[in-house]
Formats: sequence, structure tokens, C-alpha cells
Amino acid sequence: MCGRYAASRRPEDLTGLFQVEKWEPEEALAPDWNVAPTKEVYAILERPVKDAADRRPVRQMRVLKWGLVPSWAKTPEGGARLINARAETVHEKPSFRRPFLSRRCILPADGYYEWVTGTGERELEVEGRRKRPRKQPYFVTPADGSVFAMAGLYEFWRDRTLPDDHPRAWWVTCSVITTEAETGPLGVAPAEGPGSLADIHPRMPLMLTPDTWDAWLDPARTDPEELRRLLAPPPEGLMRAYPVTTAVSNVRNNGPELLEELAGPEEPVLF
Repeated sequence: MCGRYAASRRPEDLTGLFQVEKWEPEEALAPDWNVAPTKEVYAILERPVKDAADRRPVRQMRVLKWGLVPSWAKTPEGGARLINARAETVHEKPSFRRPFLSRRCILPADGYYEWVTGTGERELEVEGRRKRPRKQPYFVTPADGSVFAMAGLYEFWRDRTLPDDHPRAWWVTCSVITTEAETGPLGVAPAEGPGSLADIHPRMPLMLTPDTWDAWLDPARTDPEELRRLLAPPPEGLMRAYPVTTAVSNVRNNGPELLEELAGPEEPVLF
């Protein structure tokens, strides 16, 4: 799954990397090292510019809210639960199948956090010797330091309780697509601990490699089977993972120190 990630890249770096044609600098977000559901995030997408005479799709960087609210929802409350969409079923789930066909995006990140409960801790919990297992957070990021381009979906929701000219009349929300975690060796593994992403968690955000960005963002591509082929996981060995401070577990904590690599886990994690 993806329940927390880091996004600290400068907007001008992202617009250049993704060849963005339209971006409103006044929408700039502060660097965020602890992005949690319902927060505002950057998304790269292609769609016509509102009220423009030219109706061709334009690559834009927009600010969206993380937690997809389906267009048919009566209220937005369920959005906090729809932060992830499974790659295996995204084409058929009522909340995701329409945006999958025409409203796809890329959510740029430094990487994502995942929490590990080691085998020894889990066994103690089963035996009733611990009420709650301790979890060690790991940060997962491209080994070469590049941007982690997560496959995403976005959707529009109209708040019918507000007039058309109200700034909150329309919500634009998004979800991260996840896939099965890689079982092969990490590109860079920690000295002690997990040797693969699957050792950390059975799911992971689907990372799109640059050769797939154009096809994924193209709204003219609407064939479900063709789109599903774009959901193939990237080659193994591109990622690294390392333990970080348990301070990241509290969403109120936010700063670059959350990404600092620890010499070893703060909590005992046995594999």
C-alpha cells in the first residue's frame, strides 16, 4: 500500500522533468517530508485548459487532494479511504474504472514510507506476550536518486451545497495505484533487515519509468487492455530501502531529518 510519502522537490524541477506546459506558481506547495492522506499534493496530468479556445490536452502540474472522491459520491467523507487503487482491479472497481480510462496522473515523490513488523515481533504477538507489535519505518526510494513517479488517478467532485462560483464548489482528488511488492533483491539493501520490498510490505506504489509517462498521461488512450499493460511493474533492482526515525510515524512531524538514514533499526526487527 501507500499511506505516507515524501515530496520535497522544487516545482520548477518537476515542471522541467515532466515537460509541463501549464503551471500556476501561486499554487506552489511547501516541501513535505510526511505527506499523509487528505493533504494537497502535486500531480502531473493532461487535459484541455479550462475556457481555452484550443481544446487539445495540455500537460499540467496541478495541486490535488490525496484521497479520491468518486464523482457520484453524495459527500466527500469517503475520500480518506480511497488513497490507493489496486492495479489488479482498478479497471473494474466502481470508484476507479472511469478515471482509469480518462483521468490518469503521475504523483511525483522522493519515495514512500512503510512500516515493518519483524517475524520475531509477530510471533510474540501471536503468543500473547505483547499487546502491540513495534514497527520500524523504512524509506523506499529510487537507488539512483531520481524522482519516484507514482501512477495515479484523479477525479472531480461537485459539492452541490455550494454555488457555482464558490472556490470550494469543485474538489479534485487523487489516488495512488499500488501493485504487488517486488520479491527480487533491492538495488541497495540495508546492512541489516529486509532484502526485498516484499520483506517490508506485500504491496507498493506502482512506479512508472520515464518511457511510460507519455502513454500513461495521454487521455486519448482509452482501451482498457492497452492501459492495463501500462500497469506492469518496473524492472527489479531500481529501489533502495533504509531505516528512518520512528518520528515519521507521527504525522505532525515534518522535516528533512525524517529522511536521514539510520545505522540500524530503532526498533528490533527480526527477519
